[in-house]
Amino acid sequence: MAKTATIYHNPACSTSRKALAALRDAGIAPTVIEYLKTPPDRATLVDLIARAGLTPRTALRTKGALWKELGLDQPGTTDAAILDAMLANPVLIERPIVVTEKGVRLLRPLERLGEILD
Repeated sequence: MAKTATIYHNPACSTSRKALAALRDAGIAPTVIEYLKTPPDRATLVDLIARAGLTPRTALRTKGALWKELGLDQPGTTDAAILDAMLANPVLIERPIVVTEKGVRLLRPLERLGEILD
């Protein structure tokens, strides 16, 4: 069982709140990073995305209009452009992202938490 965790959390997100509760229910007192207030730097974001087995496009939050307004829905949009947009607008980072000593996962769906706790 993982002993420590960090969650990139948005308290307004029900999935993020459920993930935080699940970590606590597992006996873990996670480090909570409210990424809208304290966004990761580029190197950290790139590392999280890679370690989670994602690409910038698959880590992009596509709910809401902002991603389309910024043209991120266009097929030719580069990873660098998506990362730039995420850094300038952290709301575009899909959440929650959880880090344990067993790995990194974007908890969509929430059940993926078990992959890095067991």
